[in-house]
Amino acid sequence: MNKPILIIGALMVASAGGIGVVLAQRASDPAHQHVPTPRRDAAGTLYYTCAMHPQVHQDAPGQCPICGMKLIEKREAAQVDAARPDAASRPAGVSIDPRMVQNLGMRSIVVGSADGAAQAGNTASIEATGSVQIDERRIVAVESRAAGWVEQLAVRAVGDTVTAGQTLAAIYSPDLLAARQELTLAQQTGDAALIDAARTRLRLLGVDAGNGNTTPRIALRSPQAGIVTELLAREGMQISPGMPLLKLADLSRVWIIVDVPESRAAGVVVGATAQARLPGVPDTVFDGQIDYVYPELDAGTRTLRARISLENVGGRLRPGMYAQVQIGVRHDDRRSSAMLRVPATAVIRTGTRDLVIIDQGQGHYQPTEVQIGAEQHDQIEIRSGLEAGQRVVVSGQFLIDAESNLQGALDRLGTAHAHGDAP
Repeated sequence: MNKPILIIGALMVASAGGIGVVLAQRASDPAHQHVPTPRRDAAGTLYYTCAMHPQVHQDAPGQCPICGMKLIEKREAAQVDAARPDAASRPAGVSIDPRMVQNLGMRSIVVGSADGAAQAGNTASIEATGSVQIDERRIVAVESRAAGWVEQLAVRAVGDTVTAGQTLAAIYSPDLLAARQELTLAQQTGDAALIDAARTRLRLLGVDAGNGNTTPRIALRSPQAGIVTELLAREGMQISPGMPLLKLADLSRVWIIVDVPESRAAGVVVGATAQARLPGVPDTVFDGQIDYVYPELDAGTRTLRARISLENVGGRLRPGMYAQVQIGVRHDDRRSSAMLRVPATAVIRTGTRDLVIIDQGQGHYQPTEVQIGAEQHDQIEIRSGLEAGQRVVVSGQFLIDAESNLQGALDRLGTAHAHGDAP
């Protein structure tokens, strides 16, 4: 009775082992390996997405599950075939539905050369920003040559205006009193050597030795007209010889310090013409020229400083005012006199590189890196990266650039998943 049962059990074990061997052989066969791949054809997969939420992908029209907007039709770019080496070398672009292009108001123009009206005259210009600053050559310090105390102070605060020759402070000086008494005694003795020595000491203290004045007070007068930029003394304060009491700045002439980007710095030279426009002085253009280019580049802002000296008629230019400056660059000083030129709105500046969006037609757009040159009248020179006759997008290109970055990220993500699923 037990013997038939044992025979049946042995047959069942043997059958299970045979089935396991067959399955293992089929699993090891490469022809039976299944790798998930995106469902795309040569022209790309048609899907529906949201203009505000591009991560939404649906196979049929409808509404966005996030914001409720109507989904738009879009065709996903075809996947690069790894078996075709030439496919990987093709530049990545962006395809946008023509209806969406029209709704967004995208506009493109044909790239032309810089000849003609855009380059009227012999110069182009570099756009830069700057600020009005005090002419450091017109700053003076007012000091006392004698020790003493400040009895009176005619200026009370920074920013006070003074005139040339105005009395700024009255100093009581025991040293001056002693020097005047020495001169009086020397004159009583009639000794010429003592008289000369006493007068010399008075002159060293900064007072007139021949006016017969016996007062122990010194009147400090302003050497020039200007404003008080530093006030270092107060009434009753004790002072020592050579101690600065205040500083004055003459604002009849001021500087505009311009910060020129490093990429444009080569075109800035001493003697170049410059035009400054200030929001604080509207409808006025201040003409000048570069009178000094600083030798060092600012490592933090990557800019080169240049200086413009201007007459400050009527005191309209106040230190600290913001200025927009155009610096003239002669054609002879540039790499080429016939460079391509595009509107400034066509260039996307990321901080690390400059891009333009090339319109390839039929809704296809290609971001391209370019090297830019001087800027003039809202036009930017293109030194490399473009060719005459190409079309570039001048409005709405930021949306295309964002779409390109998103598409590139999705393609890299899809590639990473494909490699991760491969055996």
